[in-house]
Amino acid sequence: MATSKEKQTNATLDEIRCAVSAIEDKKGEAIRVLDVRETSSITDYIVLATGTSNPHLKALKAGLDKALSQAGVQLLGADREVGSGWVVVDAFDFMVHLQTEEMRDLYRLDYLWRDSDPVEL
Repeated sequence: MATSKEKQTNATLDEIRCAVSAIEDKKGEAIRVLDVRETSSITDYIVLATGTSNPHLKALKAGLDKALSQAGVQLLGADREVGSGWVVVDAFDFMVHLQTEEMRDLYRLDYLWRDSDPVEL
């Protein structure tokens, strides 16, 4: 029988699958999911994805918001403005970072969290 922590982890991974699917549906690129439970005090998982432009980030965020809302995922916060090349969606147990290629190269979150385990969904 699964413990409550395992059930929570499974539910979180289901929500992340929903998020990744929404990003894939809108043609998000270079999607990575990282398990940061051992290295972060603010979230358990980070989803990184690249959009080709600010309008593409806007479409990715709209699709993500719709899918997570339909799945009943409560968001703690999300950027309301798109235009900086970086959009963050905070679902408490996981955070989604949508970035243009330029911002992803500049801030190198993949490198920052390099000690975290990648998650295969």
